[in-house]
Amino acid sequence: MAIILVALGSNRCHGRHGRPAGVVRAALAALARLGPVPLVSPLFDTAPIGPGSRRYANAVAAIDWPGDLRVLLAALKVIEQGFGRRRGRRWGDRVLDLDIIAAGAAILRAPGLIVPHPRLAQRRFVLDPLVTVAPDWRHPIHNLTARQLRGRALRPKGLPRA
Repeated sequence: MAIILVALGSNRCHGRHGRPAGVVRAALAALARLGPVPLVSPLFDTAPIGPGSRRYANAVAAIDWPGDLRVLLAALKVIEQGFGRRRGRRWGDRVLDLDIIAAGAAILRAPGLIVPHPRLAQRRFVLDPLVTVAPDWRHPIHNLTARQLRGRALRPKGLPRA
């Protein structure tokens, strides 16, 4: 089994699970039906990026997954659909978003799936919870730990490195 890191996010209420934080908690339970989930970050309340108008509940979970990442991606899409996720505009409001962000040192480019996630290093809403779950995970392309990536993301733009 390999440890796969999955980002979870929600910024729309759900009829059964309530507010976005409840949606993320219910999604974690659905994830656990796919395989053991040994690590889960706290929930983070984050501002939307792009045209979204509502704040997000975000988290990162580590899941033990024995199979192909494309099969896991298909299972995550089924979970999203079960929560009422419909494909729409990019960065719009959504009931649930599940993304495979990393799979150890694996690098994968397949239709509909790029691992590690191509924008992981720029997204605080992923990096903040990721650091609580896997601070020493090393990005296989940037060769930086999650903690180092977060440090770079925190640095004000335009300032030179020390």
